[in-house]
Amino acid sequence: MKKEYTISVFSEHKVGLLHRITVIFSRRKINIESLNTSESEVRGIYRFTIVIQATEAMARVVTNQIEKQIGILKAFYHTLDEIVYQEIALYKVPTVAFANGDEVESLIREHNARILTIEPEYTVVEKTGHKDETKQLFRALEPYGILQFARSGRIALTKQIKEISTYLKEIDEHHEITANDTVTY
Repeated sequence: MKKEYTISVFSEHKVGLLHRITVIFSRRKINIESLNTSESEVRGIYRFTIVIQATEAMARVVTNQIEKQIGILKAFYHTLDEIVYQEIALYKVPTVAFANGDEVESLIREHNARILTIEPEYTVVEKTGHKDETKQLFRALEPYGILQFARSGRIALTKQIKEISTYLKEIDEHHEITANDTVTY
């Protein structure tokens, strides 16, 4: 049975790595629902957060395939109950929508959103939350006119006890030991 999985990939900063990762999904006809890349908590290590709909067996297979790529340090797949996650959405609405009373401002407060900037022609609103929450605000603002809308990919942290930075440091230490070993014949 297919369900949502979040794949966390930790890598070196290499050109072409994102392409090689996306090819793994394309070959298996798995659509990437969300993708976010950023630096991790360990200097020089980058994190990819990828959301897919797949069976657990397929999530395991693609995670193992990703891990085999040069430049990848470690990859994990997680279910929703194993992570804490959020997305950010930006909405550009006409400033005139605010001129007709407090309706739009009340909507923004109700949805725990905030105003980022107010210009004569438009106002930008920010909402942080899960995908369904950002969609709800979108639907609420639609009657007032949405000039532009953008939502980020998922960002996620695991609920596991062992910090990923500890795991990555262990890998780094192992690489340092291996690099310092000399081979004698």
